[in-house]
Amino acid sequence: MPKQAKRIEAWTGDRTATHKVEAAVALVKANAKAKFDEGIEIAVNLGVDPRHADQQVRGVVSLPSGTGRDVRVAVIAKDAKADEATAAGADIVGAEELVERIQGGFMDFDRVIATPDMMALVGRLGKVLGPRGLMPNPRVGTVTPNVAQAVKDAKGGSIEFRVEKAGIVHAGIGKASFTDEALLANVKALVDALVKAKPAGAKGIYVKKVSLSSTMGPGFRVDLNSVGA
Repeated sequence: MPKQAKRIEAWTGDRTATHKVEAAVALVKANAKAKFDEGIEIAVNLGVDPRHADQQVRGVVSLPSGTGRDVRVAVIAKDAKADEATAAGADIVGAEELVERIQGGFMDFDRVIATPDMMALVGRLGKVLGPRGLMPNPRVGTVTPNVAQAVKDAKGGSIEFRVEKAGIVHAGIGKASFTDEALLANVKALVDALVKAKPAGAKGIYVKKVSLSSTMGPGFRVDLNSVGA
């Protein structure tokens, strides 16, 4: 506990104030003092109730500066499409045998992409992949005949977002080693995507709060106008 208290005491910046996004990014980076390259995360509180079907918020966005992560991509495809996925850089490619491995507990991947013709097989994985947010879905581009492009997007910084039960979207938008400009570009890209994904059932204020933090650091609230929300 003393080590934790010492780390917390070293935090700088007003955590009760609302900051322009540029200042919030600078504060988050200044407080990312762990011995590893901390991830930078965003939390967006939306004025929606995900219990209602017409207030679901889900989509995909390509972060212009990438994520800083090595995304492990599994592709469920066969024949020529499997070859395309492998050539595009997929980490794991397979059909029936891959589905069986996943059913058996294999989870060494961060994204699952499937071709439409494989969905009868993929449907068996709903109970395994669904709770982890990994189930392929055409709405977010992970069920597609163009597997090569989907793999390249996933490897290049494309991320999925989905509102949680409390109406909050959490996402990683880079690393502490990123420049301020790179993080700013990613923040604005994600917020823009969320605004465009506003569901028909959302009433009143849609984007209610945005905050930034690092893996081990404090959170800082962001002025909504500074991110176009």
